[in-house]
Amino acid sequence: MLVWDNLGIHHSKAMRAFIDAHDWLTVFYLPAYAPDLNPVESVWSLLKRSMVNFLTTDLDHLTHMIKHRLKAIQHHPDVIDGCLTITGLTLTTTPANTN
Repeated sequence: MLVWDNLGIHHSKAMRAFIDAHDWLTVFYLPAYAPDLNPVESVWSLLKRSMVNFLTTDLDHLTHMIKHRLKAIQHHPDVIDGCLTITGLTLTTTPANTN
C-alpha cells in the first residue's frame, strides 16, 4: 500500500504505468492539500521547533543538524506514534502471507 499526496509527478504516465504493472500495489491519494492527514508534517513541525534560534553559516552544518535532529526523533517511537495519532489515522498490520 502506498499513500501519496497529489504531487504532479505522482500522477505521471510513468508512475501510472508502474502502478498498473504491479497488481500487488494499492495507491491511495490524499486530497490536494491535507497537511492534517500527513504525519510527516508533524515530524517537520517538531524538527522546525527544535531549531528555533539555530544559526548556521554553511550547508554542511545545516545538513548535519537536520540529520541529527531527525535521528533523535527516530529513536522515540512514542513521538512518531503521536505524529500519526494527530492525523486521526491508524496503522494496522496484517501477518505476511507465508504460502
